Amino acid sequence: MYLVLVNYVKPLSVIDELLPAHREFLEANYRAGIFLVSGPREPRDGGVILARAGTREELAGILDQDPFVREGAAKCEIIEFKATRAGKALAILLDGEC
Repeated sequence: MYLVLVNYVKPLSVIDELLPAHREFLEANYRAGIFLVSGPREPRDGGVILARAGTREELAGILDQDPFVREGAAKCEIIEFKATRAGKALAILLDGEC
């Protein structure tokens, strides 16, 4: 499992212009089962995505297609972790190895 920290590197005016295309990118990856949860950070200086992907490289390739990244408006930090505990609402995310 991966936690993706999206960090804006351009002004919010640029981010806002790219937002409709970014939302389409998110939706496509939710449909594909890659993205599990996402949303903006507070304060609004980036976002967070919880993702499942085969490898870090696979996820990096997907994130490179984000309009924010393609247009140089954001950079992504990928943090890999093994989910070992979850509340009832998110228990389906665990892989059953624990």
